[in-house]
Amino acid sequence: MTPIPVTCDTRPRLNFDAEVLLRAQAVRVLLLDVDGVLTPGDLLVGEGGEVIKRFSTLDGHGLKLLAASGVLPVVVSGRDSPPLRERLRELGLEAHAVLGKSRKLPGAEDLLRELGLRWEQAAVMGDDWPDLPLLARAQCAACPPVAHPDVLARVHYRTTAAAGFGAVREVCDLLLVAQGAYRRLLEQAIAGEEESQVKPTLLSTSPLRGS
Repeated sequence: MTPIPVTCDTRPRLNFDAEVLLRAQAVRVLLLDVDGVLTPGDLLVGEGGEVIKRFSTLDGHGLKLLAASGVLPVVVSGRDSPPLRERLRELGLEAHAVLGKSRKLPGAEDLLRELGLRWEQAAVMGDDWPDLPLLARAQCAACPPVAHPDVLARVHYRTTAAAGFGAVREVCDLLLVAQGAYRRLLEQAIAGEEESQVKPTLLSTSPLRGS
């Protein structure tokens, strides 16, 4: 591998509040809503009734980096659809997803028990009332800038980027910085190296919940 030129600047350009970073250090799993978090929140329905969802590649790469650092991203959504399942399959996140459950708390707690984790090790990102039971229990709670006022009032971090346009990537970056993995991954990217794959040690595989 060709070394990075000495004139190449590898310093990160991110700046997160120290209190939020300290809170996020213990996180080992990120629980994510879909509509209004991974997507802009609009539901597009085709002529045949098929649901069309728009996802951000920026978010997708951030989720892959987060998984490589040992923090497991998990989707917890009240909805279920073929486009969502296909996106999860592309990102390698289908094994632990909790889908089609209007009450998210029981599924999330079952998942944490399966992984051997506690709420003190969980980050949550949501935007509306169905996410509040998870946000209220999370070690690190986050939301996009356009979220319900009662969500905005109860999170530790509000992203600058909009939902579906890098909001999830911003939270992934925050967690990577808190884990001490961000600079190493950035330097690998600049050097043209493949990101190191650090497999989580507490995880087991299971079918999609709600399927």
